[in-house]
Amino acid sequence: MTYVISTSCIDVMDKACIDECPVDCIYEGARALYIHPEECVDCGACEPVCPEEAISYESEVPAGQEAFLADNARFFAEPLPGRAEALGSPGGASAVGPIGADTELVASHPQR
Repeated sequence: MTYVISTSCIDVMDKACIDECPVDCIYEGARALYIHPEECVDCGACEPVCPEEAISYESEVPAGQEAFLADNARFFAEPLPGRAEALGSPGGASAVGPIGADTELVASHPQR
């Protein structure tokens, strides 16, 4: 199990969660943040600092936001637009910096 970032983060990206994450598993796309499902240690430190309440535990994702479960994993498992390979598990977001691309679900979401 892991934590998931859903629609409330799109076009907001407050990043307080990044500062709070002790394992550096929250990655920055172009319009949203993504939690790496294999690097997350389920500590929950990110959830209470999110001002948008966009972060929830995998089994507690709000109704209507279930697509973000697979979408967070897809960000790492499949090549993103403009990238030839999947990001995989680089072992920390700070090592790779902002990715500059999003999954199709996030990219197709209406801008705020």
